[in-house]
Amino acid sequence: MSALAEADILSALDAVTAAGEAQSLVAADRIQGLVIRDGNVGFSIEVDGLAPDGLDAVKQQAEAAVQKCAGVVSVTCVLTAHRPQESASPKAPHNSASTQVPEVFKRIKTVIAVASGKGGVGKSTVAVNLAAALAKAGNITGLLDADIYGPSMPQLLGVRDKPQLTDDKKLIPIEAKGMPTMSIGYLVDTDQAMIWRGPMAQGALVQMLEDVAWPDLDVLVLDLPPGTGDIQLTMAQRIPVSGAVLVTTPSDLALADVTRAIAMFEKTNVPVLGLIENMAYLDAPDGSRLFPFGEGGETLAKNLNLAHLAALPLDATIGTDGSHAAFTSLAARISKSIKETA
Repeated sequence: MSALAEADILSALDAVTAAGEAQSLVAADRIQGLVIRDGNVGFSIEVDGLAPDGLDAVKQQAEAAVQKCAGVVSVTCVLTAHRPQESASPKAPHNSASTQVPEVFKRIKTVIAVASGKGGVGKSTVAVNLAAALAKAGNITGLLDADIYGPSMPQLLGVRDKPQLTDDKKLIPIEAKGMPTMSIGYLVDTDQAMIWRGPMAQGALVQMLEDVAWPDLDVLVLDLPPGTGDIQLTMAQRIPVSGAVLVTTPSDLALADVTRAIAMFEKTNVPVLGLIENMAYLDAPDGSRLFPFGEGGETLAKNLNLAHLAALPLDATIGTDGSHAAFTSLAARISKSIKETA
């Protein structure tokens, strides 16, 4: 990001003041997470303390101001807050906006979350393969990279294009492996540090659902970031997840991480479909089988009362097309569940 481009955007936003406020958005330090990529601008507005009935207006004013800057192609603005905004209408439902399910889920039959207790276990590779296998099985499948902090879908899918906009300013998902996909990585530079406060990350995830022109889907595969943080909280509050798949390695250290992930899903009433043991073994040239990270994946699953869905080899030929037998089997199981609940 060039300093000049950033200064232009901030100068434009400095002319926008929320209703009832004395300072501009910039002067009040309400502009956060500004990113610029090839004319595509993204930022968030911290809305704590602002009148709830004026939030849409200030968002529109900010987007319009930035859009007028020379060289701007698109503008993506997210509203974030540390606490839920109370409704200005006494007739509004009791639940806050932070727990409302986005309208897009009226057009998505099933949501499958792919999660892990920690990073580096190949979770995103599993998510891509599972989505690809579901698409091959005849399901209209979407893939959403919900890892706001470290998106890897652009690299895994080989996507270098940036999303285009519809006439009503929604992002158009990028087609990859026969399915619509979206990632924050499509909007920012690959070397851009993803430094988000919790509410900003939550807002970015919701925007990739609400402000993306998703088609009607049989299933949406959600690649969660590792751990049990803010994104998982948003998922629990606002995304009707049908089931979760946990990805782990067979090392002894995996037990505590998987246990935490299971506890999170139990607290949020999300059923865990089972455990995928990644990098479980390595087939040596002499025909023997090596276990570089130890053994015990099936025992781990049994002790946790989980189904052991697959033990994937440490093998680059698995790729990302979903053709491995483990993914086709799991996709068939999920497809059957989709048909039964249709």
